[in-house]
Amino acid sequence: MAAAKKIRMLLVQREMSLTDLAKLLNKTVPTISKKMKRDNFSEKDLMEIARVLNFDYNITFTDKETGETF
Repeated sequence: MAAAKKIRMLLVQREMSLTDLAKLLNKTVPTISKKMKRDNFSEKDLMEIARVLNFDYNITFTDKETGETF
């Protein structure tokens, strides 16, 4: 699932808007909107979004052959 879609889901969970998120991140709404439209987030961006929305951020790699996760 795309990061932008997940972020939208988190915002719904927190009953927040993109404007609210931009304020928490000290970013402009157009900056966040562009990142959402392009689905262009760095790992640092995603960690910060998770932090301000009070979610854990985890990355998991799963071996497609064995199902083992790293």
